Amino acid sequence: MYRITAKEELDVRDFFMEVEAPHVARAWKPGQFVVLLIHKKGERIPMSIYYADRETGRIGMFIRRHGKTTFDLWDNFDIGDSLYAVAGPLGTPIEVKHYGNVVFVSDAVCGQAENYATLKAMKEAGNYTISIQTFEDKAHSYPEKFLAKPVADEHYLTTEDGSRGIKGHYLDVLKELIEKDKVDIVFGGGKLGSLKKLAELTKEYGIPTIVTVRQIMVDGTGMCGSCRILYDGEIKFACRDGPMFDAHKVDWDDVIRRDSRFVREQEIAKKHYLESKGVV
Repeated sequence: MYRITAKEELDVRDFFMEVEAPHVARAWKPGQFVVLLIHKKGERIPMSIYYADRETGRIGMFIRRHGKTTFDLWDNFDIGDSLYAVAGPLGTPIEVKHYGNVVFVSDAVCGQAENYATLKAMKEAGNYTISIQTFEDKAHSYPEKFLAKPVADEHYLTTEDGSRGIKGHYLDVLKELIEKDKVDIVFGGGKLGSLKKLAELTKEYGIPTIVTVRQIMVDGTGMCGSCRILYDGEIKFACRDGPMFDAHKVDWDDVIRRDSRFVREQEIAKKHYLESKGVV
């Protein structure tokens, strides 16, 4: 039912996949996500959206080969094959309106998808859009056609080792833009540790900052309670109340701690899968 219509490697870990999901494409708004099930009894994997095309009924996603399910998806599902389910859109959309100078910063797979999707909507709303995309190095960076450059009035690509684009992290470029008074609001996604630092930076300057906390989800529909966070002194759920929140109100130490809960189980499942494929 959910046919794969495109699939392409992005770097040594990540890949792009397009899937027919008309109900999602019609209703999705920036900030929302979907949940994929590749088999009837498969793991639920929450996924950010790169684009949703209402005319074709297709959605695009960036996916990292990180756990058993995503390795399975890359290894065994080709163009023309179908996924068992694509649930969504889920979560609370962000408010798309005229803010002025809108910046989106990202340094990991989910954030790179959201960078493009969010700035596209913000540009259509009349904002001046600035994209800062950080990758570890050239080998872990995306092809030009998958960057957020087409929807950004200014686009900055950085690598932490300087092998492509500007040497450094999005935090370095953002600080320079803030000091030039070019930032009215910041949106962000990617590594949780970076988002914590982002919150500290923008709070110092009093700049509104909205970021995704989708990374800690498991079920993605509010049933498991796994993605609960401390937000402005209250309990919130990333899947239901988010996944995007005011970065200055998130207890980042708690979020980062919760993100490490299932690392051991994930590694065991991935090891068993790779062993079954004769990889390890």
